[in-house]
Order: sequence, then C-alpha cells, then structure tokens
Amino acid sequence: MGEVLADRGMTLTELSRRTGITMANLSILKTNKAKAVRFTTLTAICIELNATPAELFTIRFP
Repeated sequence: MGEVLADRGMTLTELSRRTGITMANLSILKTNKAKAVRFTTLTAICIELNATPAELFTIRFP
C-alpha cells in the first residue's frame, strides 16, 4: 500500500480524511500487521487510490 500511496502522491493522513478510516487502521494495513480487512474498508481504499486489491497487498505464505 505504501508504494501506491507514494505513486499517487498521497499521505496516510489524506487517505484517512478522504475515506473516514482511522489513521491507526490505515497504519496497521500499511505495515502488514493486519490479520483481516473488511470489504468496505478495502473498497474505500481502492476507490480513493484508483487501485485494485492486488496492487495494494501481497499474500505471504509461511
């Protein structure tokens, strides 16, 4: 998510303001510490960043 934010010239603060998602929740997502994400949250982020979920996140298998 960090790369997409940088490519769009947007900060977490701006994304938080535009989506209504708290800075704390966005930070957890950005640092890959989230255990789950709501579809409504993912949708709001994708809409604001004009991105797909695959562009924002990668899945790591143990």
